[in-house]
Amino acid sequence: MKQIRSVILIILLASGPLFSIYCQHNVHEGYKLIWSDEFEYSGLPDSSKWGFETKGNAHGWGNNEKQFYTERNLSNAVVEDGVLKIIARKEQKENKNYTSARLSSQAKAAFKYGLIEARAKLPAGKGTWPAIWMLGSNRLTAGWPDCGEIDIMEHVGYEPDSVHGTIHTAAYNHIKGTQKGGSVFIEDPYSAFHVYGIEWTPDRMDFLLDGKVYYYVENEHLSDKEWPFDQPFYLIMNVAIGGNWGGKKGIDDSIFPVEMIVDWVRVYQKD
Repeated sequence: MKQIRSVILIILLASGPLFSIYCQHNVHEGYKLIWSDEFEYSGLPDSSKWGFETKGNAHGWGNNEKQFYTERNLSNAVVEDGVLKIIARKEQKENKNYTSARLSSQAKAAFKYGLIEARAKLPAGKGTWPAIWMLGSNRLTAGWPDCGEIDIMEHVGYEPDSVHGTIHTAAYNHIKGTQKGGSVFIEDPYSAFHVYGIEWTPDRMDFLLDGKVYYYVENEHLSDKEWPFDQPFYLIMNVAIGGNWGGKKGIDDSIFPVEMIVDWVRVYQKD
C-alpha cells in the first residue's frame, strides 16, 4: 500500500505544483515529527517501540472482557505489507474463548503534549471493541484513574457509524459516570482508513477525526484530579472482545477472525 503511494509521489514530483499541494496538505504547520512507527518491516511489532500487555487476562482487564491477550504471537499481532494487523480470533486460550493482542509503548516511549495520530481501519462486527489510547506513565504508582487516561479512539461494533474520544481522571471517569467524552459520525470505519488523533496542549485536549476537531476538553486549572495531563503518557493499541461496553449487545461469533489494520502511528511536537 505504501509502496503504491511512493509511486504516486514520484509521479506528483514530476508534476510540479501538484506535488506542492500534496505536501502542504500533509504537513502539520508548527509541528515536527518526533516519533513514529510506519510498519515498513515484516514480522512481530518492533520491540524497541512496542511491548505486549498480558497481566490483566485473568480478570478481564477490569471491564469483563472476553479475550486473552497473547504475547509475541504472529497470529494476533503481525506486521506485513506495510501495516500492523491486530487480530482477534475465536479460539480457546486458558479460560478465555477468544485471543487478541494489546500493544503498549510503556517503558519504551512516552510523550507530554503534542499532536498524536494513527491511521487505521477498524474491525467490524458485534462484540468488537478496538481502541487507540494512552495512560499516564505514573500508572504503576498512582493507579487508575489518578494517572489519567486519554482514549484517542474507541469503537464498539454494535454502533458501526460512531467513534468516540474520552478522558478519564480521578474526578471524571466512567466508574463515577462523570467521564468527559464525545462521539462523531463515521461513514466507513471498516473499508477505509481514517486518521484518529488528539492535539494536546497544557490548556486543552482536542479530539480529531481526519484532522477535524469533533470534541475538546479544557483544563479547568483546578488540580491533578481534573487534569493529570501535565506529565508523559504512553500509547496503547488493542482489540478487545466483549466486556462491559463492547459486549453490551452480545458477541457475534460468525465474524472471526477480525482485525484492526494500522498504517502508521505518529507523534508530533511543536517546533
